[in-house]
Amino acid sequence: MARRTGSSGERTAREIRAAAQRLFAEHGYAAVSMRQIAQEVGVQAGALYLYTSDKQSLLADLLIEHMEELLAAWDAARRDEADPATRLETFVRFHIRHHLRRVDKVFISYMELRNLSDENFLRVERLRRLYEQVVEDILHDGVAAGVFRVADPRVASLALIAMLTGITTWYRAGGRLPPERIERIYCDLAFGAVGGAAPAAAGRAAPA
Repeated sequence: MARRTGSSGERTAREIRAAAQRLFAEHGYAAVSMRQIAQEVGVQAGALYLYTSDKQSLLADLLIEHMEELLAAWDAARRDEADPATRLETFVRFHIRHHLRRVDKVFISYMELRNLSDENFLRVERLRRLYEQVVEDILHDGVAAGVFRVADPRVASLALIAMLTGITTWYRAGGRLPPERIERIYCDLAFGAVGGAAPAAAGRAAPA
């Protein structure tokens, strides 16, 4: 079924996605009904189907939107640096800043992959692979340049992303350490994991 268009329809569609995101993050995909989403938005349950075909489509849209937003943000943030060490630091800082601003999206994107249909899983997985390739390419270039020591760049790239994303499970604003210090610690951890040394100019900004 085609979605409604126009400013009012687009606003309602955004509200439905936002409500689904909140409820999925709080209760889990399986425990949330379309009726609950409708109540959260303030519309009749049947009205949801003017904007989405079913709950599975809502979940897929959220996960795909998250990955497309992430890839676009990285394209805007990355620099044309030849030095693999500088590129890795830029990536680490970008990943942390981007994900800490989208904790619910990140949680759903990892915890609810299992609830995607096979077709939707493949759609999300293709986007995830593009992002993983960013780190893998940096590590390959670092190994070739002799600045990283990594036995398997593919495995190392997945491990790094998992480590960096894990910050969303424990970080709280106003905690013991300022964000800049946490970024520095994670940069050091990342470089230690790949057997390299961080660039001398620490603390560079990385837009997200």
